[in-house]
Amino acid sequence: MLSITNLSYFIGGRALYENANLHIKPKDKIGLVGQNGTGKSTLLKIISGDYQPTSGDVQKAKDCTIGFLNQDLLSYQSDESILNVALAAFKETLALQDEIDEVLKKMETDHSEEIINRLAFLQDRFESNEGYTIKAKAEEVLEGIGFKTEDLNKPLRTFSGGWRMRVMLAKLLLEKPSLLMLDEPTNHLDLPSIQWVENYLKTYEGAVIVVSHDQTFLDNCVTTIVEVANHTLTIYPGNYSFYKKEKKERMEIQQNAYENQQQMIKQTERFIERFRAKASKSNQVQSRIKALDRMDRVHQVVDDEAFVNFNFKFSQKSGRDVVVLDHVSKSYGDLVILKDTSARIERGDKIALIGANGKGKSTLLRIIDGSEKIEGTRTEGHNVIKSFFAQHQLEALTLDNEIIQEMSQAGSSKSETELRNVLGCFLFTNDDVFKKIKVLSGGEKSRVALAKTLISEANFLLLDEPTNHLDFQSVNILIQALQQYEGSFITVSHDRHFIRGVANKIWYIENHQIKEYPGTYDEYEFWKSQQEESNQVQEKEKSVKKVTVKPQADNFELQQAKRDLKKLEEQLLKVEVAVEQLEAQKASLEAELANPDLYQDEDKTQKVQIHYQKVEGDLASKNSEWESLVDQISVLQEVLA
Repeated sequence: MLSITNLSYFIGGRALYENANLHIKPKDKIGLVGQNGTGKSTLLKIISGDYQPTSGDVQKAKDCTIGFLNQDLLSYQSDESILNVALAAFKETLALQDEIDEVLKKMETDHSEEIINRLAFLQDRFESNEGYTIKAKAEEVLEGIGFKTEDLNKPLRTFSGGWRMRVMLAKLLLEKPSLLMLDEPTNHLDLPSIQWVENYLKTYEGAVIVVSHDQTFLDNCVTTIVEVANHTLTIYPGNYSFYKKEKKERMEIQQNAYENQQQMIKQTERFIERFRAKASKSNQVQSRIKALDRMDRVHQVVDDEAFVNFNFKFSQKSGRDVVVLDHVSKSYGDLVILKDTSARIERGDKIALIGANGKGKSTLLRIIDGSEKIEGTRTEGHNVIKSFFAQHQLEALTLDNEIIQEMSQAGSSKSETELRNVLGCFLFTNDDVFKKIKVLSGGEKSRVALAKTLISEANFLLLDEPTNHLDFQSVNILIQALQQYEGSFITVSHDRHFIRGVANKIWYIENHQIKEYPGTYDEYEFWKSQQEESNQVQEKEKSVKKVTVKPQADNFELQQAKRDLKKLEEQLLKVEVAVEQLEAQKASLEAELANPDLYQDEDKTQKVQIHYQKVEGDLASKNSEWESLVDQISVLQEVLA
């Protein structure tokens, strides 16, 4: 579908890529990973055509369409409603609707056969494009990624950048391009929306490339990892967890090869140095010099899984109770956040506050901090020393300060050596500590602000989205720091890998009440899935009880029910046969699509892809019919039992 061959790309004299190769097939689900600055977003822009490679080729099939969600879309504005912006994905269908409206208007005065035939043709095309369902589809996607029904008709420009980005994501998902490219899509999504997008991408008909620092997101929705490192692209056929395991094994092999090569190089260099001046050995010396020049050098392994040791010091421990909220209520006008709710944070609690945006998580953090006015009582415990990290604190950093200078003003008594050790844990080494704050990237500023928070000698931390802008390595360092932290903390986060690593309690806001699950995130997820399963069973039992056939049905009604049951069972058998046939066709077509030789013939490729899409659609329809028949049979079996 799309092929990258011998790609090289230079910025000034610095190479981002040198002779890199990648082949993307239909239905590939690729996670693009690598340290910040290695060129992940640049690669997406080269594929989209925004950037031109220095050398090499990017070739795509004629029918390949590309949809690209990138951070530049944050600035997009429109007076159109967000529903209309999303509906713009259906350009052809909307154009048909406009033409149908024009024809209908003409028909008020023109009743010729020609115009009637034109209307019939347009309506047929409109129906084949599923035009009557596009609004429902757009609403489903927008609500899936977090918008409320009442928001759908509000103008796009009234929303913040993050919410506007969600609208652009919805539009791309509805367009269904052959290749969907997503650059950090989870940055602007809350946890329920992230999970919705994961499920959507799993069954997405086209290929997907996603750049993300959310490890759980990558685990759940990609099947291939492509790592950007050493100016090239390395492929790992699995999800992120597989990549980590496989990379570790490859690194061990590479390190052994590097050490063996270095030993051989040293021996060769000693020979050259020893016999350089001897005329009798000149041929051998020159031969070895040429061999060294021609040698493909093995890179030394750089382990980005840093293990760090933090030495936290408290001048005093807090009392048993850190913060107690009693009958607390909070509203902004008609918007109720909390209503007559109570909660308690005790010494040693490591709490993750999770849930959808708009529920009041950041407001609750400020209430716990004591910086938000409330109805009710907030009681702070004995000897509690707080430190609050939020994204706006990045702006509070003194831009003209050097990093080491900024750290020294954090209110701790640490020496410069101790501060350097802490900064080393946050990947600022050697002369990096003398960089000015104003030249740092967003991720680097986050690391400085987090380091300041952690050395403040506070025994209670409040952390609002601390993993924003952090790469994999920085998130893992933060997890290790909080695992070693002996105080208490509460954090708002949508990063499930981070939450799994640090939390021993889960809080969430439901019906304006603070709810607590006293366990880890994995335990909470299992408990929640059990709750949902139980609710589904109860709903099914209710629907069975609503069957209109009378419990004391007469003989005629019972006989009719038996006849209906037999018909349904016959229909079910036919549908099952059809499903088996379609699944066999689908498997055969998938094998054909996986054959690289197919893509030598564009016409044949297009025919196979169209046939595959039709079979997929027919299979989905038959599966839906099967589920409906099973439900009807279950109801009749209950009646006849």
